[in-house]
Amino acid sequence: MKRKAEKQQGAAAAPVSAFAARKARQQQMQAAAPVAKPPQPELVEEPPSKKARRSPEEEVPTPPASGENQPRTRWSSRLKGESPKDIRPAQKKEKAPSAKSSKELPVRSSPRETENQSASGEETEEQNPIVEENDVGIAPLGSDDNGYESPVDTTSPVQDFPLSKTRLNKSNIVYSDERTLCVRIKEKMSLALLGHYDLWVKRGVVSVMGAKLHPSPRLYRIYAPATHSLPVIKCVSGVDGSAEVEFKSCHSSIYRLKDLSPLYQRIWNGKNTLADKLTLKNAPPSAKRTFSVLYTSADDSFNRHLRPLHLEKQWSSAIKMLSQRGGRLKALICGPKASGKSTFSRYLLNHLLSPAPQTETNYCNTDGVAFLDLDPGQPEFSPMGQVYLAHLRSPVFGPPFSHPSLDNSQEGTIIRAHHIGATSPKEDPDHYVLAAMDLMDRYHALLATYPQCPLIINYPGWIFGLGLEVATWLVRSLGLSDVVYMSEKGPSEVVVPLGQAAQETMIPLTTLPSQPTDFVSRSSAQLRSMQMQSYFHMTRPTELGNPLWLEKPISRTKPFHVHYAGPKQGIKGIMVTGAEINPHLLHEVLDGAIVAVVAVESPKAILGQHDGPSLTNNQLAGSNQAETEMDDEPENIDMNMDDFTDTPIQETNAHDPINPFIEANVSRTPTEGLPYLFVGSGSNNPLDPKASRCLGLALVRSIDVSSQQLELVTPVAASAIRDALQQGHGIVLVRGQLDNPNWAISEDYYAARAAEKRHRESVEKLKKNAASGDKEDDLLEPGRQARVSAILRDRIRRASNVPWMTVIEDYSSQQREAAQREKTLWKLRKKAYPGSDSEGDW
Repeated sequence: MKRKAEKQQGAAAAPVSAFAARKARQQQMQAAAPVAKPPQPELVEEPPSKKARRSPEEEVPTPPASGENQPRTRWSSRLKGESPKDIRPAQKKEKAPSAKSSKELPVRSSPRETENQSASGEETEEQNPIVEENDVGIAPLGSDDNGYESPVDTTSPVQDFPLSKTRLNKSNIVYSDERTLCVRIKEKMSLALLGHYDLWVKRGVVSVMGAKLHPSPRLYRIYAPATHSLPVIKCVSGVDGSAEVEFKSCHSSIYRLKDLSPLYQRIWNGKNTLADKLTLKNAPPSAKRTFSVLYTSADDSFNRHLRPLHLEKQWSSAIKMLSQRGGRLKALICGPKASGKSTFSRYLLNHLLSPAPQTETNYCNTDGVAFLDLDPGQPEFSPMGQVYLAHLRSPVFGPPFSHPSLDNSQEGTIIRAHHIGATSPKEDPDHYVLAAMDLMDRYHALLATYPQCPLIINYPGWIFGLGLEVATWLVRSLGLSDVVYMSEKGPSEVVVPLGQAAQETMIPLTTLPSQPTDFVSRSSAQLRSMQMQSYFHMTRPTELGNPLWLEKPISRTKPFHVHYAGPKQGIKGIMVTGAEINPHLLHEVLDGAIVAVVAVESPKAILGQHDGPSLTNNQLAGSNQAETEMDDEPENIDMNMDDFTDTPIQETNAHDPINPFIEANVSRTPTEGLPYLFVGSGSNNPLDPKASRCLGLALVRSIDVSSQQLELVTPVAASAIRDALQQGHGIVLVRGQLDNPNWAISEDYYAARAAEKRHRESVEKLKKNAASGDKEDDLLEPGRQARVSAILRDRIRRASNVPWMTVIEDYSSQQREAAQREKTLWKLRKKAYPGSDSEGDW
């Protein structure tokens, strides 16, 4: 009877077999299973990448921990066959205990509670109401377009995320004092530190950011700010099952940049953690190191989203495979944006510079590693807007703003650099390709001295359209050994042409999953500002191996005084990339801008002045590498602070052949007499990379028309510029399309605020000491304190009253002012009601 009833019920529908009906019921049960099945905490062991930047294969749709008022995020739109109304009751039923526990979770919890709550804490990160994305996957509070450069304000609660597997106790603490901590780390165990410190491996072998460090008397400087994922020190092998490592505080002055920019505030270690208090028992109560040991993210006193630097297993296998090629390695690392190209390149670089002796090939690196950085938007060892070839001899530990330049340091040197003038090569692909080919020729010349020097090429995220054509042309032309593509999900229109180009040249193509391991809390524009500010404030004293950072604002730094006209002329020309401008506007375009200091080595330096090949789209797809002449590489000179003098840079060779060439293409501005160098039709032709090189960047602080001098603030050593002039090279300033130096404009204001804060804290400290019975100090005289406070307040007032800067005391007032500006603007409003005759009105 049941079978007969089923037949009668399905008579009106199409005939369905019993197998098909059973399969349909199974599909319905499987479709309903994700709603009833609670989410599994799979991501507790592996830290998540940048939010909303997961690749499709890594998407895990987990419901939010709050109730109906939770803002809708991106994962909800990717659910198929389920509406938010369908899954909302299940969220209430399943997530109610989790939401309650997250509300009652204290800011700082014990280590035992930390481990138990890590699974539920993983979901709290998805509650972040900021769902808009930028280049790094996290949106700042104020958009980069509005001109404010404030750090990201994370309003979501901080989850308890595990960072270290090792917990310090009496058995594994060897010794400790106010500056030093020596611990034993067992095999396969790890320890995460926040801050900056020197690492000394005494026994065993440890791995840090891809490098395997063996016992030696050398100290490795490590920078671990909260802006990026924290490097993890892991024991690979040890004596009696453990490695002995010493951490020592270092005073590199990089923390002083917090007095010049809010982007550098709250990025280092805060108050002493539980582990720090355990190791500082015998130290004074005010003792504080430049680093802190963290077990979990809840140990952080600033309640920041901290993550360990995680490496996927497929990445580890690929790095080991590539490192076995030794000196024959020439790898191109490419892929879409935010896929982990820079992190993979950094890991591979450190691994090549410190290979373990027990590798299969017994390869021992004595010639260093060449690093060809073709990403002008996020370079590793130079400020933005440049492509360069660097020769590294030591592993580097830290984000790019901790090493914005290399000047004969123990880490390495910049062999040659070219100024692109933009953060993306799409502005002038021909010039970009010629610069890449010239740097590759310099690498071939480097092989004559270091024949076993491998090469790592970091390609930007410009991988679609014309960028793909440039990438395939480089694969065919550079004589590579490997191509690594950082995405397993394609797209096919990118992977197929890359695979064909690699197959034509008999090169293996390796595809790896996208893994942006750095948990970045700054936007791309903010990271560029931090790197640029670090570049202009960093110095390398000759007597020290590690760099130092100067805390003086740019306005108080002693500048170069360079003549741009007259018998002592040091600047031969001023170029502006892009479209031609009116010479009357050159003063406004140049004043307060960041320019490149370029040495012109040949009279045929401007493209278009000679019969040279021009790369078109068709040639990019199938042409071969052109043979080029090799110029002598000038010797790099160390940074010396004594070189920063007011003495004008005079011309040392008046009969060099470059002067007539430049003067023939220079037109003087009518008012200031600035040498405007322009060659081209409509747009300015760039300098030929074969006949020019970039010495560094400079900030034009002022233009003195009466004395015909430029005030330049630059970290480039005066000896390097004089060396270029002695070789007969002409110095040209190139104004590109880089970001405006807003950080330099606001430095005086933040420095004044920091000085006023230090004065207030010192007065409170003196009052506290006087109240405790100590002898009163003359500094507590009321009249003197009033005068000092008035001077500091006046300094703040004068520093805030500058053009192009608006002082915002709090974010709420910033939003109110933005809303007020919108009311005063003219807007084109579109009528949305049906039947409207006009499309818009004023």
